[in-house]
Amino acid sequence: ICGERFAIRNSGAKVVSLGCGLHGCEYMTGGVVLILGKIGRNFAAGMSGGVAYIYGLMNKKNINKELVSILDLDEKDIDTVKNLLANHIKYTNSEYVSNLLYNFDPKDYFKVLPNDYAKILSYLEEGKKLSVEDPELYAFNKFTGVK
Repeated sequence: ICGERFAIRNSGAKVVSLGCGLHGCEYMTGGVVLILGKIGRNFAAGMSGGVAYIYGLMNKKNINKELVSILDLDEKDIDTVKNLLANHIKYTNSEYVSNLLYNFDPKDYFKVLPNDYAKILSYLEEGKKLSVEDPELYAFNKFTGVK
């Protein structure tokens, strides 16, 4: 279990913890975080990118919802969480995490996603569907209003 400020300013790492203290994922700009237990208050304050998956619906009350949304897992998220669980088991041989994977129920988890990052991701997907030459530039221009 990690202490306070776990994964703050994370900009690309994939990390798993069995819990964290106050201010987890504060100012996070990228990467993937999976928390498999209790989280402290003010989780995701200032979070502008990346995604966090949290086990335990009781944790929703500790999310700072100023810049993020709390979402259910979709099929892609389910695959991501299961892969993170399997990888964690590979490195730790954790019985607790093995049990979570064996009894996996997506309803026990939720996703924390920054609102602006979600818009960028949707514009990126739109650009890919339109087969534009540079989907990332397309997404940037749509988000910023540049023509």
